[in-house]
Amino acid sequence: MRDSFYQVHWYMYPVLFWLELLVDFVCMEKGDFDLAYLTELDPLWNDDETAFILNPEAALFGNPIAQAACAVDCGLSSAGFGQDSLFWCAGCQGSIYPFSGSIPAHVGGVQASLLALQRMIAKLHREGLLWGTVGANAWCDRYPMPIIKKTQYKTQMVYPIPSTGSKQCHPLGRSEVLWGSGKEFPYQGEDFGYLVWRKRSCCLL
Repeated sequence: MRDSFYQVHWYMYPVLFWLELLVDFVCMEKGDFDLAYLTELDPLWNDDETAFILNPEAALFGNPIAQAACAVDCGLSSAGFGQDSLFWCAGCQGSIYPFSGSIPAHVGGVQASLLALQRMIAKLHREGLLWGTVGANAWCDRYPMPIIKKTQYKTQMVYPIPSTGSKQCHPLGRSEVLWGSGKEFPYQGEDFGYLVWRKRSCCLL
């Protein structure tokens, strides 16, 4: 295994609104395409120790017992969805902490980029830039969610090799072993793009 480091660019991309699949639906989130976040400009992303400012609870989970629980999360997310109570785990990809681009156990580009993506989602929740959109609390509006709820999200690779067809959206933490083959190659295949799908609960009155 080797270490790696990834930067993340977060885009706002309301694809369902653009495609007008649901016209004038009150629960539809509207918006424009926007580059919302560049980790190159964030000193917390570039240094593990500085990132501790955002995630001091990481000290509680940096032990073999807590990390062993991530094997359970890996199995659950590969069979269905990961366990939200194991919020420090990124399933089969590793540990959510620290909220930085350092990947200490780089197995492959797909694994490492998925881990960086999950850390970014968790980081944006901690910074109040992503909110909760599932459950009874979200029926009328979004609500603050400083700790990521992994079952709220799925990912779909769009670059370098788009994942198309049925069953190509994967819960956070699902093993990439079965679907990630051939998704990484030298030069143009070393960067990765993912479409992040977010579940939303909504109540029509």
